[in-house]
Amino acid sequence: MDILVCLKRVPLAGSTFLLTPDSRDINTDFLGFGISPHEENAVEAGVQLVEQMGGTLTLLTLGPTDAEEQLRTQLAIGATRGILLETEGEDWDPQATAAALVEAINAEETKFDLILFGAESADSAGYQIHIRVAHALSRPIVTNVKTMKIENGIAQCERAVGSVRELYETTLPAVITVRDGLNIPRYPSVPGRIQARKKPIEHKKPEPRVPKLEKVSLSVSPSNSTGAQILGTGVEAVPALVDVLRTIGVLA
Repeated sequence: MDILVCLKRVPLAGSTFLLTPDSRDINTDFLGFGISPHEENAVEAGVQLVEQMGGTLTLLTLGPTDAEEQLRTQLAIGATRGILLETEGEDWDPQATAAALVEAINAEETKFDLILFGAESADSAGYQIHIRVAHALSRPIVTNVKTMKIENGIAQCERAVGSVRELYETTLPAVITVRDGLNIPRYPSVPGRIQARKKPIEHKKPEPRVPKLEKVSLSVSPSNSTGAQILGTGVEAVPALVDVLRTIGVLA
């Protein structure tokens, strides 16, 4: 089975975000980067399927040159090779991103049996690129998958919808988007990281496209944190501390 997983380089959750002076981009000088939790599950699912059934696992991402770091990390988990569609670092809108991914997929000699996405990216959470890709490739798609099983060219996918479960079946080739909880992603081992250095990553330059969406400005959500509060000094602070403990329900 030949599998493709599409990834996106995103700032690590928990980072403090600062904007550039023109408020049009995030200042990334002091940010760490990774991939979305849903995509970690997608890679793990691909690795498990290749371990069970044989075949190849290819990773595909659109992003700056630095996104090779995220590809190498996932190659260390067990992927076969990577493809990096290099941009100048700017964000591409969903239409342009999907078009670039489709163009790269169609250019591959490997006709992938299964294309996996995370349900949504951890930054923009657009929840549409995978649907655009599936439509352009004329492939069936199942989204928000929490349980997946593939046998005899049939994918059985289970979705959680409120308090009930929906079961879908689709023939391969297909596009499936998964959510966190599908599995437990493994961490790259030291031998895996060493092997990942030798695995091929193909660099391509996608044709820039005229954006159909215009980013006007970004804003940082206000924080609810008030920081440290000084209640007093010495024994004088004890009554104030007791009041706080009562307020939060620690003391009756």
